[in-house]
Amino acid sequence: MKNTLKLEEAALFVLSIIAFSQLPFAWWWYPALFLLPDVSMLGYLVNPRVGAMMYNIVHHKAIALFVCGCGFALSHQGVLLAGIILFGHSAFDRILGYGLKYSTSFQETHLGTIGGKAQ
Repeated sequence: MKNTLKLEEAALFVLSIIAFSQLPFAWWWYPALFLLPDVSMLGYLVNPRVGAMMYNIVHHKAIALFVCGCGFALSHQGVLLAGIILFGHSAFDRILGYGLKYSTSFQETHLGTIGGKAQ
């Protein structure tokens, strides 16, 4: 992935940390919950189509922003935390080159091929 896109995602990741710092949670909640969105990969145990669908729902930034918006609108700190974690995790994944998945395989993403199949 181009360095400009990685820098943009890094800025969004930092933004998620700044947003988290405004919540009344202890600092350790962010790293403790950071990998939780990857539970969505369990869908790949069913098949690549289900896995891609579950992964993409959890890793889509629009969904994360919607959850953040709901938390903000409802004044619910827990929902806002969930949205910030989803957003930060998705940005971090993009820094590493993990994009939204195609239903063909885990390695096929909107950012290109990852892993052993990468060219």
